[in-house]
Amino acid sequence: MAPLTALKPRMSSEASLADATQRITALAHGWSLEATLPNDKEVALLGTIVTPPLQVYLSAVPTRDPAEQIAAAVRLHRAGYAPVPHVAVRNFATTEALDSFLGTMACDAGVRRVLVIAGDRDQPAGPFRSAVEAIDSGVMQRHGIGKIDIAGYPAGHPRIPEQELDRALAEKIEIAAQIGIAVEIVTQFCFEPEPIVAWIARLRDFGIDNPVRIGLAGPTNIATLLRYARRCGVRASAQGLARQSGLARQLFGMSAPDAIVRALADAHGRDHLGDVALHLFSFGGIVATARWARAVGEGRITPDATGGFQVAPPP
Repeated sequence: MAPLTALKPRMSSEASLADATQRITALAHGWSLEATLPNDKEVALLGTIVTPPLQVYLSAVPTRDPAEQIAAAVRLHRAGYAPVPHVAVRNFATTEALDSFLGTMACDAGVRRVLVIAGDRDQPAGPFRSAVEAIDSGVMQRHGIGKIDIAGYPAGHPRIPEQELDRALAEKIEIAAQIGIAVEIVTQFCFEPEPIVAWIARLRDFGIDNPVRIGLAGPTNIATLLRYARRCGVRASAQGLARQSGLARQLFGMSAPDAIVRALADAHGRDHLGDVALHLFSFGGIVATARWARAVGEGRITPDATGGFQVAPPP
């Protein structure tokens, strides 16, 4: 693996810039989107930007009725998209409640994949304290869930030591393999490429070759980024925010993570980090995020000398 100090994108000839475009586009292939309960209007607008299928992850909002998450999943399914609901297992008061939730998601919204997390509750509402307990319960298989996503934390977790995070990740992967469920890892969003690259390299060194979806904040503004960082417990370092605000290009008045994506693509091209893709949090809105991601995935970008890239306007 190349040293982390080598993560700054190479800038030189026109050929090098063309290579950079190719690497960025390759990384953006198969991108996914995360949203908070998109409404009818947002789903309709999404349809004018991105042709299905597209995986749209649906956050589990602790203060909202789970029925709203189901309704959003149904809305996306009817539009041809693939909803991937977060399942925050500590929120369920009984095993039967989780079973009913998954059954409705599978039957009414065609859900065959979920992201399983413990959730933010300090004390569980029911029998599940951790994601691994729900994975091992058999409830996923009963409803045809053939693939699960689990959470990864390249920049660490504010309340869980790194050693415990490593142990839990490995245990989830091992148990899922034993019961025949495929696993992908979706990371919490990060403001810098270095911890992401180092974390994925660590996984590969440990023999974990599962696909990784790299979480990044889509087009938004710095104030919104800070608000979500505080809410999600993400360490917003001054260096990371300087990179985000100083090197980002403007898209409809919002900053985008172009410099981070370019650095990741450059590292991926050199270091063979395995099966990775982009997972974009739509803090600045599902429409703006999808429009930006489509442009990047289609290569409608121009790398620049600052280490980022500019996105072409919509066709």
